[in-house]
Amino acid sequence: MSDYRLSEDASDLDMERVAGWIGTDAYWAKGRSREVIERSFENSVPVGLYAPDGRQVAVARIVSDRATFVWLCDVYVDRAHRGRGLGTVLANWSVEWAGRHGIKRVILATLDAHGVYAKAGFAPIGHPERWMEIDTRPPFDLPGG
Repeated sequence: MSDYRLSEDASDLDMERVAGWIGTDAYWAKGRSREVIERSFENSVPVGLYAPDGRQVAVARIVSDRATFVWLCDVYVDRAHRGRGLGTVLANWSVEWAGRHGIKRVILATLDAHGVYAKAGFAPIGHPERWMEIDTRPPFDLPGG
């Protein structure tokens, strides 16, 4: 990670890359329009990770009321940079960000990266029976599902 730079400055984001990653490769958002992706980042707290050459190689954002709740979402690491701990860096960033703001709860959803997030202290929801949702999206088009 020492070769990578983390930035919370939204103006550093390469939204062309971010929209490409999220709208075409992220299982949770395939087909999401660039306009929706840009709006979601404009209304969130984004972070980017940048390679030594300055190119953006990862992104995440948090949605928060800045008082009681943080949701880590849209975590994406460029395929060429996976396996280097960058996802864990982004997960740790969300926990640290929440701590700087005195927020005690950080949540996320993942299909297949539980081990990455566990390294940052995430665990399954303690009381899933308390949580409910409305999800009107079509089911994910996933292998085996």
